[in-house]
Parts: sequence; structure tokens; C-alpha cells
Amino acid sequence: MRSRMSGLVVFLVGALMLASPAIGQVYYPGGRSDEQKKAADDSKAKLKYDPHDLTGIWRTMGGGGPRRGSTDPLIGDAATSPLMGGAPAPPLTAWGKEIFDARKPSAVESWQSRRVAPALGNDPLGNCDPQGYPRALGGGPVEFWQTPSKILQVFNGVGVGMSIREIYLDGRKIPDDVDPRWNGWATGHWEGDDTLVVDSTNYDERAWLDGNGWPHSEDMKLHEVYHHVDATTLEITMTLDDPKAYTKPWVGNKQTFKLQLPKGLTIVYEEYCVPSEEQSFNNGVRNPAGGDLEHSRPLK
Repeated sequence: MRSRMSGLVVFLVGALMLASPAIGQVYYPGGRSDEQKKAADDSKAKLKYDPHDLTGIWRTMGGGGPRRGSTDPLIGDAATSPLMGGAPAPPLTAWGKEIFDARKPSAVESWQSRRVAPALGNDPLGNCDPQGYPRALGGGPVEFWQTPSKILQVFNGVGVGMSIREIYLDGRKIPDDVDPRWNGWATGHWEGDDTLVVDSTNYDERAWLDGNGWPHSEDMKLHEVYHHVDATTLEITMTLDDPKAYTKPWVGNKQTFKLQLPKGLTIVYEEYCVPSEEQSFNNGVRNPAGGDLEHSRPLK
């Protein structure tokens, strides 16, 4: 999958560069070439700060706070996770623990004590299911498209596909009888000059909160605060409330995102999770790396 995608990206970039001099160069988030640095500096000098304008591509700078460690009685060892800015999860309910224990993670960010070879795991991403939210927020750059009535968040995670989340700004109320969605149903409103408040629920409970398999129910509620600090800085904090899965609300740490410059010339990779190619990659790379030779074969 990676080799085919890389070839496609190279072809598309080449076509864009040759098609019209007016298009100029295109860049990808996190690039550090001298050319991109200069273009970023030129772009930053021209930026106008509109606190209600979140358009652009944002890349996480991480979040602070304590993380679970080797003394955790539920887990054992632990790696850092972007979920909730690294804030420790509250105790699980009996329902939540049953779901959590049944999950067999295989993602690279999952904790070693829980990780299995992909062929033995049950992470939805192994079947090219969507990441869901808020897992998608930590998977890679997120692009914001904005109109007066709606914000679209375009999530782009390497190898896990692209997905879109809608945040309605037109004052509507989400009906109680809507079907759950992978990225939930979200409404937002502005408070003050630089703060967007988003409330959401009706999340498809098949989605994992992160690669470790933290669960949620369809009734999970997320309260998010987007603080647009300046033209290039966005801070996000969220609180997860799901009494079916957790004994108390999960209060997240602040997560900081930086606008990727040059704005307008920086683009996200096109990423799709193709089931046939994902299975081929599992058999040729992930399974043998995890010691599962029974479900392994060389990549062709």
C-alpha cells in the first residue's frame, strides 16, 4: 500500500508542478526544507489574525500531564497516547472493563502489555473501519474547512484513511433519534473573541478511543473548547462524559496545534485504507514483526 501511494503522490506532485507556474510548489505538514521554511516565513508575514477563522491545516504539538505507568493495576506498562492530551483515564465501569478486556490491540501506539500481532487482534482499523473520534484527532494533521454555518474537520492518519467530521454552527439541535456515526453529531458556538465550544454525542461505539482499545458507548458526550490563541496557535481541551463506560468524567489535558505554513500551499496527503492492500501489508510486515509466522507471507 505504501509503495503504490508513494508513487501516486510523486506523480500528482509532479503533475501539479508542471501544469501551471501559477500553482507554484506544494508542501506537506511538518516539512523542513529550506524552500518550505522560506515560503512559511513569507506566508506568516502576510497572515491576518481572525480569531473566528480556523481554516487551514493544523498539526499537533502534543499535550502535557501525567500518563499511566508501570504501577497501573489494569494495564501494566504504558506508552504515551495523544488521547485526551495524555490525561489518565478514570476507573472503568463493569461494562467498560468487559469491553476493554475483550479488545486486542495491534497498533504501534498500543501498550506492549496488550499488543498482539494484527492477525490475532480486533482493532477496527485492521478492517479499514474509520478511526472514529477523538481517536482521529491524534492520528495526524487535521484540516479545517469553514463556512458561516458549518466547520468540516478533515482527518488524515497515515495508513488509516481520511475521514470528515461536521460541526454545525447554525444553532440547530441534534434530534434524539438520529443514528450514531463514527465521528458523532456535533454542534458548536463561539464564546468571546477567540473560543469555539463544541458539544457532541451519538458516537458509534464500535470505534475505539485510541489504539489501546479504551471503550465508549453511543451515549458518550464530548465537550470541547477550541482556544484560537493567535494566528498560528490552536489549543484544544476536552471532557468526555460516558457513565456507561467510566465511573466519572474523563477530563483531558490541553493539546496544542500549530498552523502549517505556508497556508494555502500546504496540503495533506491523500490517504485511504484499502482492505486488500491493508491485508497484504499485515501478512508481509506487521504479522511477521509481531512473531505471527502462520499468517505471514512475503509482500509481492
